[in-house]
Amino acid sequence: MGNAIEVKGLRKSFNNIEVLKGVNFEVRSGEIYALLGSNGAGKTTIVRTLTTLLKQDGGSATVNGFDVASKPDHVRQSISLTGQFAAVDEILTGRENLIMIARLRHLNHPLQIADDLLKRFGLTEAGSRRVSTYSGGMRRRLDIAMSLVGEPQLIFLDEPTTGLDPEGRIEVWKTVKELAAKGTTVFLTTQYLEEAEQLADQIAILHEGRIIASGTLTELKKLFPPDKVEYVEKQLTLEEIFLAITGKREGK
Repeated sequence: MGNAIEVKGLRKSFNNIEVLKGVNFEVRSGEIYALLGSNGAGKTTIVRTLTTLLKQDGGSATVNGFDVASKPDHVRQSISLTGQFAAVDEILTGRENLIMIARLRHLNHPLQIADDLLKRFGLTEAGSRRVSTYSGGMRRRLDIAMSLVGEPQLIFLDEPTTGLDPEGRIEVWKTVKELAAKGTTVFLTTQYLEEAEQLADQIAILHEGRIIASGTLTELKKLFPPDKVEYVEKQLTLEEIFLAITGKREGK
């Protein structure tokens, strides 16, 4: 498999403050890639640049083989974006939301598309109800389902479990795993360390506008020698790795 995303030397500033300071990474097709970082690290700026909502100040980025600056229309046709807050119409039913998106994309058989996605995301029984009656987890699942209308090759999930309770978060995790199992490339941003640990094939840590470490969870653990207590070897958690790499400690 080739790369779904290639980013080289990406830079972006706002009001003379450099937010992205030469970011480099690659995302292989069909994998879940988690971009991990604190608030203000630049995660959403990267997502907005890759989805053509922002123009970079320097560097280059290609998505599904298309340059985001010179071929934004081609990029948009091959991706989908789910932001931090569910973009659903609460007055409409779940089925009506999906039909609306299918029609906006000028797809044939919008009702069949809606029913197939409701079934896929376990929302068939709720499909005829207004979205205002949905739980947080159900709204987020519907939001992701709407992003899959038209079967995009790559889906961006920008902090998809923000504000969800533990049950809703687990629902979304299950959905993301199912997407990847069916061959969809998932680019996920999160500040929840457990989320990256649970979902990601590859993890990158973004800190102060730069990616300072990347790899599988196993590879990141190898950056630090294990602590040993006589007969028991302590396994580092992703939280410990993140805090060590970014130089943050409790109380600082």
